[in-house]
Amino acid sequence: MKTDLNTLLAALYVSIDDWLGHRPRLGRKPKLTDAELLTLAVAQVLLGIHSEARWLRYVPTHLPGAFPCLPGQSGYNKRLHKALPLLKRAIRALATDTDLWADPLWVVDSTPIECGRSRPTTQRSDLAGWAGYGYCRSRWFWGLRLHLICTPAGLPISWALATPNIDERQVLMAICEHDPTLLADRPGLLIIGDKGYISADLDAFLAERGVRLLRPSYRNRTSRPGEHLLKPIRQLIESVNDTLKGQLDLELHGGRPANGVGTRIAQRILALTAAIWHNRHTGQPLTRSLINYDH
Repeated sequence: MKTDLNTLLAALYVSIDDWLGHRPRLGRKPKLTDAELLTLAVAQVLLGIHSEARWLRYVPTHLPGAFPCLPGQSGYNKRLHKALPLLKRAIRALATDTDLWADPLWVVDSTPIECGRSRPTTQRSDLAGWAGYGYCRSRWFWGLRLHLICTPAGLPISWALATPNIDERQVLMAICEHDPTLLADRPGLLIIGDKGYISADLDAFLAERGVRLLRPSYRNRTSRPGEHLLKPIRQLIESVNDTLKGQLDLELHGGRPANGVGTRIAQRILALTAAIWHNRHTGQPLTRSLINYDH
């Protein structure tokens, strides 16, 4: 079955609209529904248009009739920022609607999210106090870290944004504690990470919840049996990060306030989840391919 952007957007809109159902709302009913808003947000990211003003000019010409009641730039921006909890719920709803959600193997890692470069930016930004300096792959950056848990196929399971100098092990435990249902009913779940997740406390924390964590040993320690097989699996999440950064422009999020950064990161994770969800339901040979949707 062939698929394209219009097919994905139609399926996504119907699915989100059915999932939201009829929700009571105070005040005047907006012309642009929540389902249309999330579908617009996904389409914007897949097409790589960073400017919201340009995006709202693009839609009537290239997607005629799809969104008849578009707000202005300010209205779209405000609606999208307020929809951060809705974006998070939509990511989970689409993820659980795939067979990949039951995968007994997860991969975890973190990647830098740069939010500024000049010193005045680090002092005046609304992110000051949350964002900070971090080091990754021979370079320093000022911003946040995206901590992502996904399946080997790339389906996002859970994610969090944190200050760069917070320990990855603490963030992983915080993610599991924040969402107690995440690890429920998952017998034999195995999580694979890198050396940054070496911790007896973390091992004990996950063991109490029936989860095993596999990661490489330090160089001065005896290697575990089969440890050489972990590297290809850990590289899977690196390829997921490459998809987020190379195809969905994760590092070009353009967010300034904390809620804006969170919204733009969630927007890109939702776009990746939606593409994987649609590829699985339409039987595409490549689960994480975005080629059919980015033009």
